[in-house]
Amino acid sequence: MAITVRIRTHERGLRFTHGQVTGLLGPGTYRLWSRLWGSTRDRIDVVSTLTPRFQAAELETYLAVPSVRDALHVVELAETQRALVWVDGRLFGVFGPGRYAFWKRPANVEVETFDIDTVRFEHPRLEQVIAHPTASAWLEWVEPLNTHDALLIRNGRVAEKLAPGRHAFWRGTGRQVIHPVDRRERTAEVSGQEIMTSDKLSLRVNLLVTYRVADAEKMISVVTDADQAVYREAQLALRGAVGVRTLDQLLADKESVGGEVRSALAGRAAEFGVEVRSAGLRDIILPGELRSILNQVIEAQKRAEADLIKRREETASARSQANTAKLLAENPVLARMRELEALQGVLAGTKATFVFGSGDIAGQVRSLVARDGVNNAGAASTDS
Repeated sequence: MAITVRIRTHERGLRFTHGQVTGLLGPGTYRLWSRLWGSTRDRIDVVSTLTPRFQAAELETYLAVPSVRDALHVVELAETQRALVWVDGRLFGVFGPGRYAFWKRPANVEVETFDIDTVRFEHPRLEQVIAHPTASAWLEWVEPLNTHDALLIRNGRVAEKLAPGRHAFWRGTGRQVIHPVDRRERTAEVSGQEIMTSDKLSLRVNLLVTYRVADAEKMISVVTDADQAVYREAQLALRGAVGVRTLDQLLADKESVGGEVRSALAGRAAEFGVEVRSAGLRDIILPGELRSILNQVIEAQKRAEADLIKRREETASARSQANTAKLLAENPVLARMRELEALQGVLAGTKATFVFGSGDIAGQVRSLVARDGVNNAGAASTDS
């Protein structure tokens, strides 16, 4: 019985005899003569080379045939190796340990092999690689922001500080953790602290502290929580600065308290990689009774200051008047000029004409004003 098998250009034929592969057939027409066609003695399996990867359950058996092996690109990867397979310039996949076979034709197959002991994966076409569906099985990646430091922690130790940008690492190289640390300025509010001053007065104080992470590696290796550490140290520094001052000293110079807290806090914070930018008292809250007494004291002080200013002004006015009188007594001409100014003020807005004789003009004006006042009073009495 003759069986005809046609193999097209993009196909290959695997010839089996008694169930074992015995050769590879190229494109063409083949006739098989066998009385047992369809049994396990002779057969040809036609496979397409358009699928680049050659897959078989028993690959070792196929590779043992020289003609089959010559037609395949074989990739063997150890446990610490990974490979990128490119077909006609496009990424076909990322492969881990094992043996793989790819048809040499019709596609152009290129294989890049990597050792994962280097941990970091660097490639000029990184974006294309990590976008492939098979990449996540063998790679992990991170993209720190410009405002963050990213620390690569491998097997419990800081291995590297990553710059902003995308970084990729091979999986299976040990326990790896990417720890991002925000470098932007932060604020800690230490509120409602009950503190006793040196003069035994209890009050509540609110403190505001601004800080930033200066050394990310030191921070994660010294403290478990930098924010809590700053808050705790700020509490202690605040109590130390307030407790040695009286209430009057505290109210008179709050800035010095903030500066003292900042100095004490900065030294301690530097030990765990934090830079303190500023510290200041935001509020000083007095108990109700003490606040009432303090208001009374302030009111009394202001009233005394007002009285003092009033007496000072009265004294200055009296002194000015005394100086004026002395000056007029010593300068008759100046006194005469003042009399004329006074007369001008009296006659302002009137149409009367007065003729004065020699002598004291001021006296004559006074007599005229007095006489005019008596006449006006008499006229009012007559009218009534």
